[in-house]
Amino acid sequence: MNRKTILMFAGLALLLLLPFLLKSNYILGILIVTGLYAIVVTGLGLLMGYAGQVSFGHAAFFGMGGYTVAVLTTAWHWPTPLALLVALVLPGLVAALIGAPTLKLKELHLVLATLAFGILVHILFNELKSLTGGPSGLTGIPYFSLGGLVFDRDIKFYYLTLAVLTLVSLGARNLIGSRVGRAMRAIRESEHAAETSGINTAGLKLQAFIFSAVLAGLAGGLYAFYVTFVSPSPFGFQTSVQFVLMAVVGGLGTMWGPLLGAGLVVVLGEALRWAIPLAIPGAGGEYQIIFYGIILVLVMIFRSGFKQRGVSQC
Repeated sequence: MNRKTILMFAGLALLLLLPFLLKSNYILGILIVTGLYAIVVTGLGLLMGYAGQVSFGHAAFFGMGGYTVAVLTTAWHWPTPLALLVALVLPGLVAALIGAPTLKLKELHLVLATLAFGILVHILFNELKSLTGGPSGLTGIPYFSLGGLVFDRDIKFYYLTLAVLTLVSLGARNLIGSRVGRAMRAIRESEHAAETSGINTAGLKLQAFIFSAVLAGLAGGLYAFYVTFVSPSPFGFQTSVQFVLMAVVGGLGTMWGPLLGAGLVVVLGEALRWAIPLAIPGAGGEYQIIFYGIILVLVMIFRSGFKQRGVSQC
């Protein structure tokens, strides 16, 4: 058993024991949200770190998953597992529709296109009141149940989130080590060289985009089951910025990166939620977005500097 495998099992064991070590529902709630965000960031990390594409619209896919679960379970009374399955499929279909034209754009234009998409979807969440409940959102979402097991307590949902995150992480790890993963790495290094070697770059980028959207929908559906309420506010531009920041801070394309990045940014967000109003009376969420933006720029600069330094020393 190599060192990486030992560390992986040790980390998993620690995560299994955390609820008993912490004994705090507040912290357990933060861990659940962190795990759900890490599911999103796993897909986004593959998209950015291997396919070389940046998206500022993944909060929209996250929200689609949440609203799909909310509508299907409250208005149509679907079984919760079936509603969650649709919450995966719908964002994937939307990603396939918008990904085909947008992924042909250059990097900056792609960022702007995904940003516009995210803003448009957030507007629809607010305006389609007959379907989404508008700014007030939808309430009365049932707890997720599988067979006879109802995930109606935080500790149950924590282990559900951990199980899903583990499966997603292992699936992503296998994908990275596969022929598809190697082809994605080739695209990241040089798209032109990958094309000349016979790799279908457009198809692979689209697959990565769809995969990341499906994971965002999965996380959004689970989020809706956890909070039993959805409204537009958690699915806006700020959340998309957070997802990108989590991916970059945690390390693109790494197994533990999504969890570490999500944990750091969630804790930072909790700290800013209390600190900003104290430092700037009357300040709103826009200051938090500015702060996230500054951190993202600094991280990108320092990562670029370290990379250049490493290259120069080789």
